[in-house]
Amino acid sequence: MSISCYSRKNAATGDKAAKGIKTSGRSLTYTFTVCLRESLNLQRAAVSCTALRKTGGEDYMGRKTSSELRSVIGKRSLGRGGPQVPMLCFGCMLFGESTSYTDAERLLGLCMDAGVNFFDTAEMYPVPQRAETQGASEEYLRRWLQSGGVRREGVLLASKVAGPSGQMTWLRGGPHKVDAANIQQALDGTLRRLGTDYVDLYQIHWPDRYVPMFGDSEYDPVYAYDGAVPLEEQLEAMGRAVRAGKVRYVGLSNETPWGLCKALATASLDSSLPRVVSLQNAYSLTCRTFDSGLAEVCHLEGVGLMAYSPLAMGLLTGKYQAPGGGPPAARLNRYRGRYAEAESRYGPKPNVREAVAAYCALAAEAGLSPVQMALRFVLSRPLVSCAVIGATNPDQLAELLVAAEPGWGSGTGSAVSEGSGGRGEGAQWLPAEVLEAIDRIHMQHPNPTP
Repeated sequence: MSISCYSRKNAATGDKAAKGIKTSGRSLTYTFTVCLRESLNLQRAAVSCTALRKTGGEDYMGRKTSSELRSVIGKRSLGRGGPQVPMLCFGCMLFGESTSYTDAERLLGLCMDAGVNFFDTAEMYPVPQRAETQGASEEYLRRWLQSGGVRREGVLLASKVAGPSGQMTWLRGGPHKVDAANIQQALDGTLRRLGTDYVDLYQIHWPDRYVPMFGDSEYDPVYAYDGAVPLEEQLEAMGRAVRAGKVRYVGLSNETPWGLCKALATASLDSSLPRVVSLQNAYSLTCRTFDSGLAEVCHLEGVGLMAYSPLAMGLLTGKYQAPGGGPPAARLNRYRGRYAEAESRYGPKPNVREAVAAYCALAAEAGLSPVQMALRFVLSRPLVSCAVIGATNPDQLAELLVAAEPGWGSGTGSAVSEGSGGRGEGAQWLPAEVLEAIDRIHMQHPNPTP
């Protein structure tokens, strides 16, 4: 396969696929029907996202047996000492807002059929957050679990205690801090809404101190403040929850190298404190800040990355590149002015649009859908335990499931079965020429959505 040395002209014009690109002597552009028949072998077939959306998720699911679906999504270890998890985790942050219970139930069932039994939620969900819907995501999961179609021990549930905000006054008055009392109260509320005795993974949603996040990337000491809750107190509260059987594993989210190192060092000095097994941070083609400092910590300390927003909140589907900024119902358009955290990171800034255009054009040139290339890039990274995906309809979910099917070269599937993935085995997810072209675009447009 030959991929051009990417130029700014390519990025701006979004050149269409080079029709002569071949892999294993077969064209990468197949009809969706052929893809369905051969979808367990992406070495020979790649899916057109347009064709997939037209055909629909129900048709895709209907043409596969349960055993075939479960063979698609492999498992990886969630850090050192953590559980084995599917390499896709389904994020439930829209349940109760743009996703009705009926739709959520269907999506959860399709996930289970595909072997995706790992679900991530939070006490503050759904988003955009408001008092009227707070907790609905967890409640939807309870209704589904109690419907009788799934056993509690057959799923992995992850939730999060909200970090300090001051804006969500309906949530413990802000919340203003993540101290022991707030952690206990939040966890008890989560367990009640989920209708379960325990969560498999409990995470601190964001730190109880100033850190640059949600669009900011540079630390400014002017914004640091006194009175942050020590990580020691937070880990002690988590430890009590673990010993009480309410929590099995502990994780952090939106954390920095300092915070992760501090938490790990603190636990290493006191055997009564739980060791962090996972870090849920943003990671995508347009946000690779994890690679700068956190990657070393996670590698040496055995912490698994749960990569959220692998499609950059839908930007990397290419739908927002359309004239007029994309479909009115798309999330960044539908909730414009109501979702500051998303707009500050994924808003229509020039460098964001240029980077997305470049990646979409590269995907077309390689005969891939933008979704395929974006998700498979994330799954190719060496420290990713799972990608946290989201979907509001079966078509979107089916496209993601197809994109996560293993195999693109010799040794197909070993990265999935052994849980390593990464640079050395990246060609099993994307051709080497595509990975090299991605790095060239990254050098031109580094981290536009930090």
